[in-house]
Amino acid sequence: MRYEGNIFRPPSEANSLIIQATRGCSYNKCTFCAMYQDVRFKIRPVDAIAEDIAMAREYLGPQVRRVFLADGDALIVKTERLLEIIDLLEASFPDLQRIGVYATPQALLIKSSDELEALRARKLRMLYLGVESGSETVLERLKKGVSCDQMITAGQRAVAAGMKLSTMIILGAGGPELSAEHARESGLLLSAINPRFISTLTMMVVPQAPIYEEARQEQYIPPTPRQTIEELRGLIAHLDVSGAIFRANHVSNLATPAGSLPKDKERMLAELDTVLAGAIPDEFGLRGF
Repeated sequence: MRYEGNIFRPPSEANSLIIQATRGCSYNKCTFCAMYQDVRFKIRPVDAIAEDIAMAREYLGPQVRRVFLADGDALIVKTERLLEIIDLLEASFPDLQRIGVYATPQALLIKSSDELEALRARKLRMLYLGVESGSETVLERLKKGVSCDQMITAGQRAVAAGMKLSTMIILGAGGPELSAEHARESGLLLSAINPRFISTLTMMVVPQAPIYEEARQEQYIPPTPRQTIEELRGLIAHLDVSGAIFRANHVSNLATPAGSLPKDKERMLAELDTVLAGAIPDEFGLRGF
């Protein structure tokens, strides 16, 4: 396969064929994200994508069942062009079951309900939405580019269209002073969306991300490990969703509760209470700045 630059994909797409529909991210202003800082966004020509699909068919055969359209925001591509790409995929892979993409809230807000339903009907059925926080203050600090109400609208559009929506919250995104608010409001926001999947990762400050300089100047202070676990507990405590799968198994997390909501909510809270009752390190270790 031909790829431009580094390729990122969700863990659940590990066995999917990755086709690069766009390069970079159309928004690319989030302070915590280092994935596409040195990349200028562009939409790849359909002819080039068709060549990649043909190469994949020759190498893998016709049995591909899942495809992930990279990079950071393939959903921003015009619906007509996305449907054209799907036509090519279906023609090459008759067993195709599902197509997934990263989706920015901005892209979801641009698409009409009819467009989203048309894409779902054509097997684009898995969207990965970085919610990050349900706190208005935290979203503004992260420069997410949307309000909480807009984030809810974006997520609800995907759910209403019948898509499987996977959402992500960043533990520690608000620092110690906003930790309780971040946990509470994130739980309430996700409850308003009622996504199929909810997951967390812990804020990782890396040199390529704009927040790195904020951390160096102590404008952003990471929470302690205990505060992070308390934040995770607060998030789960405020979740009122139906039929959602919760995971905290990202390598950055210190505690990794998992289960179905609401069925396993009390069990997960009890597990976190047990963790909080034990010895927890005072710091995560080397911060890198």
